[in-house]
Amino acid sequence: MIVLAYSGGLDTSVAIEWMKQATGKEVIAVAVDVGQQGETPEILRERGLACGAKEVIVIDAKEEFAKEYCMPAIKANALYEKKYPLVSALSRPLIVKHLVAIAKQYGADTVAHGCTGKGNDQVRFEVSITSLAPELKCIAPVRDLAMTREKEIDFAIKNNLPIDVTHKNPYSIDQNVWGKAVETGYLEDLANAPKEDLYTYTKSPIAEGANVPDIATITFEKGEPVAIDGVKLSPLQIIEQMNERAGAKGIGRIDMVEDRLVGIKSREVYESPAGIALITAHDALENVTVERELARFKNQVDTRWTELAYDGQWNSQLKHSLDAFIEDTQRAVNGDITISMAGGLATVIARKSDTSLYDFNLATYDEGDSFDQSFAKGFIEIYGLSSKVATSRDQRAGLK
Repeated sequence: MIVLAYSGGLDTSVAIEWMKQATGKEVIAVAVDVGQQGETPEILRERGLACGAKEVIVIDAKEEFAKEYCMPAIKANALYEKKYPLVSALSRPLIVKHLVAIAKQYGADTVAHGCTGKGNDQVRFEVSITSLAPELKCIAPVRDLAMTREKEIDFAIKNNLPIDVTHKNPYSIDQNVWGKAVETGYLEDLANAPKEDLYTYTKSPIAEGANVPDIATITFEKGEPVAIDGVKLSPLQIIEQMNERAGAKGIGRIDMVEDRLVGIKSREVYESPAGIALITAHDALENVTVERELARFKNQVDTRWTELAYDGQWNSQLKHSLDAFIEDTQRAVNGDITISMAGGLATVIARKSDTSLYDFNLATYDEGDSFDQSFAKGFIEIYGLSSKVATSRDQRAGLK
């Protein structure tokens, strides 16, 4: 038996019957809802069954995705190559978690997905499957069984599969609670600017009203956002509200050329209003509450954590160890960050924390200064001593 990651689109709908004929095995189609904003569970079930699935299982995982995957990304300030908030990468290990659980429940020996051989997702799916259930086999019909769009359409017509074989979206789109990823089509020419119809999570930063500031105060507890403007909310509610509010101000549009795991540079366009706004606020709170040396090292850990998540290593031992480190750094990341959202920018304008390391009396240059400036001269002498000695040696030895 095969368990298929099912989206309801042409590729995975055709793959059901295609795999049945190619392998002789029954197929269970599993659709994991992480906020794709697509068709209803009823339509997905009907289509999957009509396309030959033995059973279609639809799982609402939006709350789980927000809590267990998006919140850790906020704590890690996760922006791949300093820009991309891991929109697709975060959802793949969650989808795989449910695929593996269902495979074990039904005694399946194979898990399948609809990825091509060029992208990152094939790695994310298969490495995640292997790390959770090494005994399961993985197949990718589009990649392994030479499925092309033309062959898929012919196959669907020949086998009377009830799917739309005429419409072709000019983009390749993946979306969820955390945002939206768009590629291919005219975007592959780097000289082409994204068209406005591409964006659905955000208004243009120059649209009417987008430059009128929306002020939001985000409350964090141990690095996790728990309230907006004093109102306690679940992780999913926080993300949904920030998507709406930040998106209305044009925040979260990203157009970048990124380094894919498979070695290809790829032009990608993303929307992640909540991701950009919440990471901006979290980073600002860490600046106030995390000690200097710890903060410097955490910056390195954040980068490596983000690379592991991007590269499909969500379940790796290194990733789990970095999780523990990051979680420990968040003990004092408590307080309120106020951001002004307007014209495509989320700007931090106020900070408040009972666990702040900011000491006004040490920082001020005005009356009340408690910093003893007489300590500075001796500190500088000692701090620069090694460089002074090395330079003197180089001068004596003619090394400079």
